[in-house]
Amino acid sequence: MKPAPFAYRRARTLEEAVALLGENKEARLLAGGQSLIATLNMRLSAPSLLIDINGVGGLGGIAHKNGKVEIGALVRHAQAEGNELIAKYAPLIARAMPHIGHPAIRNRGTLGGSIAFADPAAELPACLLALDGEVEAAGPKGKRTIKAEDFFKGLFETALGPQDVLTAIRVPAAAKDTRTGFAELARRHGDYAIVGLAASARADGKGLKDVRLAYFGVGATAMRAKKAESALAKGDIDGAVAGLDLDPNDDVQATAEVKKHLAGVLLRRVAKQLMEPA
Repeated sequence: MKPAPFAYRRARTLEEAVALLGENKEARLLAGGQSLIATLNMRLSAPSLLIDINGVGGLGGIAHKNGKVEIGALVRHAQAEGNELIAKYAPLIARAMPHIGHPAIRNRGTLGGSIAFADPAAELPACLLALDGEVEAAGPKGKRTIKAEDFFKGLFETALGPQDVLTAIRVPAAAKDTRTGFAELARRHGDYAIVGLAASARADGKGLKDVRLAYFGVGATAMRAKKAESALAKGDIDGAVAGLDLDPNDDVQATAEVKKHLAGVLLRRVAKQLMEPA
């Protein structure tokens, strides 16, 4: 299929992009376009205007500052995959990158676009949640920061307003005691996950503390399994698996029962990763 007709504007500044969004209530932002173009072609989305933000400066950087890693919205997956700062200070994101789509998709897709699209089966929203990260957005009243816990509202729904532009994501920089884990199960490498798990924790002697388990592919958003987190922090892996507080629905990938079982399989794998030194 071909997309419905639409107008095209190329924004040069954040202010221009925000203003254009205010002028046209049916506008959509275009960054990497790896999700948007597919929905346009299937006519699942039919905006009257596409606002291209690839010419907006200041959105393509990666920096380590103030104890956090800041990644600009226009950073491509392929850039992040090979970036030394991300490998050192945001190792969970580095672990997740090879699982995202295929090389052609990673060459064009952006981190900001993946977070803003908020696909419940995507890797990066779960990573942001597992790392207790935050999103920076620019709107008519300037910039504001939104915690990951408050950002993902529902199926493809976020806390971004109609005139907001996601400008960056930030996650706490990894320390010596930081531990991360990541695993997913998909029918083919590069497909959306049937079930996936992104996790972070801090080493506490031979155990763990501050455990955060963020599942994806099991609900309308990425979601934490808090009861399992508590059990894992006590060293009770069997209890964490048995008490997994997830309630997935059947979908075209698998039944709810299968998803719950696979979530437990992934928890055991990721628990082993969390016990390994970074």
